[in-house]
Amino acid sequence: MKIKQLLVGVALISIGTQPVLAQSDSPMSAMEQTKQMQKNSGMVMKRSMQGGSAPADARDPHAYSDGYDFGPIPRPRFADEQNFYSLLADRFEVVDGEDSNWILYDIQAWYGRDYNRLVIKAEGEVNSGTLEEASTELLWSRALATYWNTQLGLRYDSAEAADQGWLAFGFQGLAPYWFELDVTGYLGEEGRTALNIEAEYELLITQKLILQPRLETDIHGKNDRERGIGSGLSTASAGIRLRYEIWREFAPYVGVEWAGSYGDTADYARAAGQATEDSRMVAGLRFWF
Repeated sequence: MKIKQLLVGVALISIGTQPVLAQSDSPMSAMEQTKQMQKNSGMVMKRSMQGGSAPADARDPHAYSDGYDFGPIPRPRFADEQNFYSLLADRFEVVDGEDSNWILYDIQAWYGRDYNRLVIKAEGEVNSGTLEEASTELLWSRALATYWNTQLGLRYDSAEAADQGWLAFGFQGLAPYWFELDVTGYLGEEGRTALNIEAEYELLITQKLILQPRLETDIHGKNDRERGIGSGLSTASAGIRLRYEIWREFAPYVGVEWAGSYGDTADYARAAGQATEDSRMVAGLRFWF
């Protein structure tokens, strides 16, 4: 009899300790009781475990286990510790303008790691075997965010009129919707300033046939009569090129481009007997390695 009473008492105690959801017309009340059950059963992690600073005695993730290292074996080197290089000739073409023909090159090379690189940009025009205009930039490139790099360095222009040096600073990267942007500001002698904006987009007709629209503008802060450059929007060009990638690294292309000068730059061109607008046919090679 005593054993039976003892068993009944244990059963009543166990039933009394079980959580019971109160019948309520409010769904929020049931939700709160469910959360309370989870807390009581240890199913919810403490807030202190989420985020925050590591404790003072946390293990160094870069430390070797128990002081052991790789011994005579070289330590593995990760991608961001390796130096790489690349060269891209985005435009290497023959330009057939309304008044003359010339060869244009637009090349960019870099050497370094994922976060810090040495970048060289070179662009110029060759007419009848003579280098008429050339611009060369030596830049330090630093990764700013995913797909974006900031750049700082020097630019040197050589031309028939006069040579000029600049301090260059800007950014380069891939904008949303896959637009490639290259924006650079310049500070030159006698307080001269300039801004160059380049934008490109690649439309894949097939895996090998690619249509590439391109836009470029130049803006200057002061007039430079000696070089035929006016303040404000000085020049702009828009073109489209169709290339066929025989290999990813090698692609011939053809295209058409329109270019014009504006403001005081156009006035200087008219005074020198030059055209202010020009339509051009282009054909060239795009290659990289």
